[in-house]
Amino acid sequence: MLSRISTRMGAMILFTAIVLPLQLAAQSHYSVVELSELGGTSGSANGINDRGWITGADNLPGDLTSLASLWVNGSTIPLGTLGGANSAVAWPVKSNNGVIVGISETADADPLGEDFSCWPFFAAGVPTGKICKGFRWQNGQMTALPPFPGGYSSYATGINNQGKVVGWAENGIHDPTCDPSFQILQFRAAMWELNGTMLELPPLPGDSTSAATAINDLGQVVGISGDCGIAVGSVSAKHAVLWQNGVPIDLGNIGGDAWNTPTAINNQGTIIGFANTVPGTARTFEAFIWTQASGMKPLGLLPGDIRSEALGINEKDQVVGLSRGGPHFFRAFLWQNNKLFDMNQLTVSGSPFLLYAGDIDQQGHIVGEALDLNTGEGPGFIATPVPPGAIVSPAVHATPQGTVPENVRRQLERRTGFASEFIP
Repeated sequence: MLSRISTRMGAMILFTAIVLPLQLAAQSHYSVVELSELGGTSGSANGINDRGWITGADNLPGDLTSLASLWVNGSTIPLGTLGGANSAVAWPVKSNNGVIVGISETADADPLGEDFSCWPFFAAGVPTGKICKGFRWQNGQMTALPPFPGGYSSYATGINNQGKVVGWAENGIHDPTCDPSFQILQFRAAMWELNGTMLELPPLPGDSTSAATAINDLGQVVGISGDCGIAVGSVSAKHAVLWQNGVPIDLGNIGGDAWNTPTAINNQGTIIGFANTVPGTARTFEAFIWTQASGMKPLGLLPGDIRSEALGINEKDQVVGLSRGGPHFFRAFLWQNNKLFDMNQLTVSGSPFLLYAGDIDQQGHIVGEALDLNTGEGPGFIATPVPPGAIVSPAVHATPQGTVPENVRRQLERRTGFASEFIP
C-alpha cells in the first residue's frame, strides 16, 4: 500500500513538474508586435476590448498633432476630429459594441481663454485655447458630447456595453477654486445616456468639482472629487470616489491628499489607479488596487523606481501600468498573483523595450507604448502570451541599449502626469 501511494505521489510530482513550467510559460512570456503608425514617431495604445480592437492615439508626420486611432486587423484607422487639429482616446475603452469614446479639439476658440483638460494628451502638449469636447465614434462617424448648460468643453473617458459614456464637463459657474491661468469654469463628472440624457455625478460634500474616469457594465462609475485647480490631476483629485446609483463614496487613500486617481474598474468591482503616498501636490504617487473587502492598497514599485501608475485591468484581476525608473525613464509592469513584474523581463528576446502598458484583455493581450531603439520611435504595441509548450528564450535577457528621444519622453510624461506642467 505504501509503495502504491509513493508511486502515485511520484507520478503527481512528475506531472506537476511538467505542467507547471508550461503554465508559467503561458503567463510569463510575451511576444511583442509594434503597431503601424500614421507617420509620426510616437503612438499610444491605451485600450483593448475583447474583440481585439486597440484604441489610443498616434502622431502625424512632424509630431505636432495626434489623432485618435483604432488598430484592427493589422490596420491603423484614424478616427478624425471635431474640426480641430487633435484628438485622442486617452483612457481604456472596454466596450465590445463598436463604439469608441475620447476627446477632440474643435475649431472654436474658448471665449474665456481657458486651457481645458485635453491638451496634455495631444502630441505637441501645448495649450491651444481651443474648445475641447468628448466624442462618441461609431461606424466611421464622430459625434460631439455636449457640456452642461453654460459650459464650453467636455471630456469622455469610458463607455460600457450598455452605451453609457462617462467623463466630465464644464458648467456655467465661475469656480473660485480654479487656477484662472488655465481654468475658470467649474466641471463635474458626467454621464451621457444613449437617449441623449446627460446626468451629473456630484462631488463629495465640501468638494467643488468631480470627474469620472471609468464605468463597468454594472453601471458603477469611478473618478475623482476635489478642487478645480488646473483641471488636470493634482488637487482636482483630492479624493478617489466610486459612484453607486449616482452617490459618491470616498475610496480612501494611501497617505496622500492629491493625485488620488482611479483609472479603471472591472465587472467584479475591483478598482485600480494611482494615488499620492504623502500629503501635498508633489507627484509622489504609487499604483493602487481597491476592493470592497480590503479597501485601497498600494501595488508597490519596481526595484529602484520612484513612482508607479496602474492603468488597465481585466476580469481576472491582472493589472498593467507603468513604473517611473529603469534604463529608459519608464517601464511597463504586470501585476498578478500579488506580485509586480517588469514586463521587459517577460518578453521574448529581441523585443522592443516596453515603456508602459495601458490595458489588458481577457486573453491576457497587453497594449501600450514601446521604444524601438533601432528607429528611435515610440510606437504602440500589443504583447501576446506565448502558447503553452512553445520554446522561448530565457525570460531574463539583455536590456536594449540607447536613449529615449526627447519628444517621445516628453509626450509620455505629459500623458501620465509626470511632466512639470501639471504642478500649479
